[in-house]
Amino acid sequence: MKFTHTLALINDLVENKIVPGVTYALINGTELKTGVVGDKQWLPETKPLLDDNQIYDLASLTKVIGTVPVILQLAEQGRLNVDDSISLYLPSWKYPLVTIRNLLTHTSGIDGYIKNRNQLNHDDLIKALLNLHISDDINRKMNYSDTNFIFLGLIAKKITGTPIQRLIEERVLRPLGMLNSSFNPLDKNKCVPTEVTTNRVMLQGVVDDPKANILKYDCGSAGLFSSLSDLIKYVSWLIDPKNNGIISPNLVDELFEDQTVSGNLGRSFGWAIGKNKRGETYIWQGGYTGTFIVIKPKTKQAFIFLSNRIHPKAPNEKYMQCREKIIDSFLND
Repeated sequence: MKFTHTLALINDLVENKIVPGVTYALINGTELKTGVVGDKQWLPETKPLLDDNQIYDLASLTKVIGTVPVILQLAEQGRLNVDDSISLYLPSWKYPLVTIRNLLTHTSGIDGYIKNRNQLNHDDLIKALLNLHISDDINRKMNYSDTNFIFLGLIAKKITGTPIQRLIEERVLRPLGMLNSSFNPLDKNKCVPTEVTTNRVMLQGVVDDPKANILKYDCGSAGLFSSLSDLIKYVSWLIDPKNNGIISPNLVDELFEDQTVSGNLGRSFGWAIGKNKRGETYIWQGGYTGTFIVIKPKTKQAFIFLSNRIHPKAPNEKYMQCREKIIDSFLND
């Protein structure tokens, strides 16, 4: 296994104190390299990362790890069609032109701004979301928005009667044996802290995303906590899909294709999709807290990266610049 430059960039990220620490896995076919570098936290005191089974707030990785497989499973079962209007399931929504495919590919054109959003309760936030407007960007541009995946969660609940986070636990995490993954970690001490809030509370084992805090089990865009070993199980399934009752291998293959209506907006079901300098297809997704996954299906290579880049304070734009270089290195190393 090589990836020498990628590993050097990870070490630089920690040594330059851009993030406290990193837990990572590099997969190359049947080869696996894992590592733990740096600290678990800096405040209120410095503690080292001890092993690769500590729990991270995955933020938007929740979308692709959980919500996408649930929606595609319902599609395979004939309980929805990805080209259905979302108005079939969310009747108070005013724009029937928006489809489930639009939500999955972030091409819905939904304007996600809600005034005083973080002060709303569960029901008022859902009502406000369902009263949002769309722009002319529908099917023309990819505009990444959590709203798309919150709606997907509400649609899954409408069909099944079960909140999306429960569905993810039942239909994805348990079948894959992801025993360290949950939406409410019981042992907070195993969790890597994220932000220290304005009232000096350190978030540890409590979801950082404010919408996920409000919506709780109804949030399909964020909220999942997981460990490296569990994410290796998930990524290994995508690289070498088996008939495990989640979605079929043929449908897994469709994750590595552009699924936008035009076929050229760089988005699969949930995942961003592109080609590296050698013309190889890859998919990737990141999370606000400092997490990402990149997969190259043809070469069966993958990169799982976990950090707490918003500890002790967000947004840490230096990390975002370094992230791009690290991903580029992996893709072309």
